[in-house]
Amino acid sequence: MKVIDFRDASCRHCYKCVRNCSVKAISVKNAQAHIITENCIHCGHCLEVCPQNAKTFSSDLDRIKSWLRQGTKIVVSIAPSYLSVLSYDKPGQVVDALLRLGFYEVRETAEGAAYVTREYQKLIKEGGMKNIITTCCPSVNDLVEKYYPSLASQMAPVVSPMIAHGRLIKKIYKDTVKVVFLGPCIAKKAEAEGDERVAGAIDAILTFDELTEWLKAEGIRIIDCEEKALGNPNPEVNRLYPVSGGIVKSVLAEEEAENYKKVYVDGLNACMELFESMERDEISGCFLEVNICEGGCIKGPASHNWNRSFVKGKLKVESYVPRETAPRQETPDVEMEKHFCDRRIKEPVPSERELSGILHAMGKYTKEDELNCGACGYPSCRAKAEAVYRNKAEISMCLPYALAQAESMSNVILDATPNLNFVVDRELRIRECNKRAQEFLNISREEALESYIFEYINEEDVEEVFKEKAPVIRKKLDLKELGIIALETVVYIEKKDCVLVILQDVTREEKAREQRFKQKLETMEIAQQVINKQMMVAQEIAGLLGETTAETKVTLTKLRDSVLSEEEGD
Repeated sequence: MKVIDFRDASCRHCYKCVRNCSVKAISVKNAQAHIITENCIHCGHCLEVCPQNAKTFSSDLDRIKSWLRQGTKIVVSIAPSYLSVLSYDKPGQVVDALLRLGFYEVRETAEGAAYVTREYQKLIKEGGMKNIITTCCPSVNDLVEKYYPSLASQMAPVVSPMIAHGRLIKKIYKDTVKVVFLGPCIAKKAEAEGDERVAGAIDAILTFDELTEWLKAEGIRIIDCEEKALGNPNPEVNRLYPVSGGIVKSVLAEEEAENYKKVYVDGLNACMELFESMERDEISGCFLEVNICEGGCIKGPASHNWNRSFVKGKLKVESYVPRETAPRQETPDVEMEKHFCDRRIKEPVPSERELSGILHAMGKYTKEDELNCGACGYPSCRAKAEAVYRNKAEISMCLPYALAQAESMSNVILDATPNLNFVVDRELRIRECNKRAQEFLNISREEALESYIFEYINEEDVEEVFKEKAPVIRKKLDLKELGIIALETVVYIEKKDCVLVILQDVTREEKAREQRFKQKLETMEIAQQVINKQMMVAQEIAGLLGETTAETKVTLTKLRDSVLSEEEGD
C-alpha cells in the first residue's frame, strides 16, 4: 500500500527528499519525485524536510468520521507521546477532547506496551538469542527485513505495543468496537493495514497532526476541556516507550539480567550503522532498543510539533510516569508472537561498461570528474549512475552537469550571435560582454570589464532606461567612433538591477540600402530623360504634320478652284 506520495507538479528540482532518504526509496522521473513503495520504510522524514509541502499522506480521517456518523463505537489507542506533543493544562483534558469528538473510550497504547515488556523480559531470561533487536518501531522492522535481512533472526519475535493494544481492546470488547490508533507515526499505518501478519488488530490510524486540525475545525480547545480519566489501568513505566531509552528502562524496571548489555540507538543513520556492524559480527550479547526517529516517537513526523525540543518532550513524558489513573485490574491474554523474515530488496546491478556509459552521459569521463558533491541526493557519482540505471534518478539531477550544460548553452548562444552584447550596471561599468563584442572592440574580456559603456557609445539611452525602466527597441545609431551603423536595444534587468545593451551591426545593410536608393534615383533620372526626349520627338512630329497638312490644303484648294473654273468656261 502507498502511505506517502508526492503531489504532481509540486517538486522544484531541489532533491532534498532524495538527500534525506537514507534508503533511497524515492525515484525522480520527468523532474517529479515518487515514492518507491517496496523500498520505503515509511519513516516519514521526507514529509519533514520537503520545503514545497509536496508530500501527501494517505489519511483515514474521513473513514473515522463516517464511522462516528454511523454510531459505531470507536476506542482510541493513544500513544503516550501525546504527553509531549499536545497542548493542555492537565493530560485528562485530551481524553475529554476526544470524547467530545464522539469516540467511545480512550486508552493508552502503553497498556499494550506492558505486554511487550513482559515478552522482552522472557527473551532476556531465556538468553537464547545472540542479540535482541526490539520490534516496536515498524520502520526499524522494515529496515531490517528489507535491507539487513541476515539480522531477521535477531529481531524479537514480538508484536508492537500498538498491535498488542489493538488485540487487547478487541478481546475486552469482544470485537464489537473499532480501534483507532492515535500517534505521531506514519509507519504505523503501513503496519496496521499493510502487514498481513498483524491484520485486524487496528482498524484505522489518526495522527496528531490530523487530530489538531480536526479539533480546530470543530471549535474544540483542549485547554477548555474537563479532565477525564483514561479507560485503562496505569501503565506506569511503560509510558516511557516513546522516549529514547524508554524501552530499556521499562524492561529493566522489573528485571535485571546480566546476560545482555542494554543499548539504545535512535536515528536512521545510527540504526544503519548499528546493523552494518552487526552484519560484520562485531556485536553480540546486547538488548538493542532501536528507533528510526531521533529522540524516539515523541519526535515522530506526524506529531505536529516534530521539531520541538527532544529534551523538553522527554522531561514532560517522564513527569507523568508515576501518575495513577485507574486501579490495576486483571487483563486477558493476547497473542504476542510475530516472526520476521527476509524481504530483501533485489535491484539490478549494472555492468562496469553500462555504468561507464551513464557516467559519460553525465559528463564524468575520469575519476577527477566525479565530484561526489551529493547535490543530487546520492553520496557519489557512481551511486547516482546506478540509480539512473535502475530508473530511480535522471541524469539532469546532477547539479554540476546541469550548470555546465546551462553555461555551455548560454555561452554558445551569446558567442554565436553577431550582435555586440553588454551588461551594464548603474555606474555604467561593463559587467559582462560576449565574444563578438570583445573581437569587434579588439579587447580582452578582462579589459572590457574594467571599462565603461560611455567609452564606446553615448550613454543617454542607458541612463534613461535605468530611470524609466522602459526599454529602447531597435533605435538606429550612427556610431562614427566605432565605424558602424547599429540598431540599439536597451533592456532593464530587474533581478540584477542592470541593463542589457544589444548593438546589432547593420552597416552593411544600410550601405546596401543607400546603394539601392542611389540606383533608384539614377533610374528615375534616366527615365525622365527618356520621357523628355519622347516629348521633343512628339512635338517635332506634330510640327511636321502641321506643315504637310497646310501644303495639302493649299494644293487641294487650288485643284478645286481649277476644276470649278473649267466647268464655268464650258
